Amino acid sequence: MSVDLATVKRVAHLARIAVTDEEAAKMEGELNAILGFVEQLNEVDITGVEPMTSVTPMQMKKRQDVVTDGDKAADIVANAPLSDENFFLVPKVVE
Repeated sequence: MSVDLATVKRVAHLARIAVTDEEAAKMEGELNAILGFVEQLNEVDITGVEPMTSVTPMQMKKRQDVVTDGDKAADIVANAPLSDENFFLVPKVVE
């Protein structure tokens, strides 16, 4: 896959980047070099290789899913102008 000048200008427009014609021509070569490198990665044989999250084997840190802080509903609505059974009361906006 190669990128032409029109594609570079379109990508720059989508990214909200102002580029001149000279800058776009330079970016065209750079983007084609990047895409060429990515194409080389597609040639690597990865059969039998498991996906990994790190270069060193490790277990993800996990914590227990427990409520450690709660039962503060009354404290939360304490400064509210209007509340009813620990719910905020707001005036009707749409009639």
